[in-house]
Amino acid sequence: MVAYWEPGTQYNYGSIVEYEGHKYKIIQPHFSEGDWTPPATPALWGRIQDEDDVPQPPSVEQHQQQQQQQQQPYTYSGQQQYGGDHNDNPYEKHPDQQADIPQEERKKNWWDLDDERKKQLEVGGGLLAGAALLAGGYAAYHHHEKTEEQKKATAWGLQGWLKEAQDRTNLYRRNGPQGPTTWVLVQGKDIPPGALVGGQEHGQPLYIARAFIDGGLQVGKASQRFSKGGVFGFRHKEIELPTYEVLLGDPRAVRWIPAHKTLSVQNLEGLRPVEGGREDDGTPLFIAQADAHGGVHPGKCSEKLGGAYISYGGTEEEQKNYRVLCYV
Repeated sequence: MVAYWEPGTQYNYGSIVEYEGHKYKIIQPHFSEGDWTPPATPALWGRIQDEDDVPQPPSVEQHQQQQQQQQQPYTYSGQQQYGGDHNDNPYEKHPDQQADIPQEERKKNWWDLDDERKKQLEVGGGLLAGAALLAGGYAAYHHHEKTEEQKKATAWGLQGWLKEAQDRTNLYRRNGPQGPTTWVLVQGKDIPPGALVGGQEHGQPLYIARAFIDGGLQVGKASQRFSKGGVFGFRHKEIELPTYEVLLGDPRAVRWIPAHKTLSVQNLEGLRPVEGGREDDGTPLFIAQADAHGGVHPGKCSEKLGGAYISYGGTEEEQKNYRVLCYV
């Protein structure tokens, strides 16, 4: 007899549940939440055909037809509790994935893999997890305009980032902070205790955030006031995302240092800037804040940009005078 779907339950590969008279089979392992019902989360559950009840997970094409219904997989709960078993990584692999992907290989750029290895990954389903996530609504800038190889590179990078982010979050939840700052994965407006404040708007805090966008890891801001939780500037646009990382840390371990125009790390009073992300070419992005529009907005800076970049009002702005977050 098939069990009924329930919230607060760990579901792994092979799990089949019944919900509202229909049966569903797991696509990606996760810990169920109250609003992550099978029909509302097509990236997590595949509906079994009623006529034959043969469990068949949906294809990537079927995921694409369900983009607007996507709810995101299990992430940090916002409870500052350490200990317990949180080893499950829903982003690690797709159920049809046969190719083994070593941890060190996950960190490589798709373009750095040789043609033979790319073929092995494609045949073995090594890109299916990323493709399903993109189909579920994750950010991909002008994805429809990309070549097939560019789409593969985006899928590879996205699933690699989410796997690392989930691992970092699981480690934090088991053991607590491992240093002065820690990035944890967040869903929606569930901003965890200990998030570092990077600015303020209308008297409300803005937290430091980052998210995968188009091959890079962009720095932005998060707030419970934002419709999706996270907001990021990219190529002169403001992008809202429900899945991102937030920076946690001890505010006594960091300090904001003034900067002007292009960042010079050597001019930061001998302090080391907190690395926030990277461009798609690997250029490090650091965490900045700037006064603008009656508030203080977190953003990004680097040794290649002409100033700090923040997002506001649907666009991205360059600020010549700003501050950089550094370790003390």
